Amino acid sequence: MAQPLFINRTDLIRNSIIDGNVDTNKFIYFIKIAQTIHIQNYLGTELYEEFENMITAGTLTEQANPNHYNLMIDYIQPMLIWFAQVDYIPFAAYQIKNGGVFKHRSENSESASKDELDYLVAKAREYAEYYTRRFIDYMNFNQSTFPKYYQNTNNDIDPSQDALFNGWIL
Repeated sequence: MAQPLFINRTDLIRNSIIDGNVDTNKFIYFIKIAQTIHIQNYLGTELYEEFENMITAGTLTEQANPNHYNLMIDYIQPMLIWFAQVDYIPFAAYQIKNGGVFKHRSENSESASKDELDYLVAKAREYAEYYTRRFIDYMNFNQSTFPKYYQNTNNDIDPSQDALFNGWIL
């Protein structure tokens, strides 16, 4: 079974710097990556899987599950939109084909420098962290509404309470 996505192409295009002309196949995998790595990290396994099940069953609606629906729309989707950009931007200009790795260049444009790309990623991460802090604060005040948030066991991922990325420690 395919992994249900918490946002779709339209959500990402309308709420990001990604142009509507970008082929969906170029960024769809980065939505999956951001959802699996970042969003699951903050929701924890049990709540994450509850959302997956609701999407698959078609029950993540305002009428059927208003609390979960509002959590998705107001908190989870904005986080995912910005985390998807954090993960996509470094790869956006590149393609891997039979002949090797290629960098796209248009006749009437200039490629962004590494410093400019790093700035865009940092800015997207800043927005993702903002929405993540809002999510964590909301969950701390509404724990009883979402019992699966704290029902992780064994190999499940426990929800992270740290919204900041402080770089890699080597």
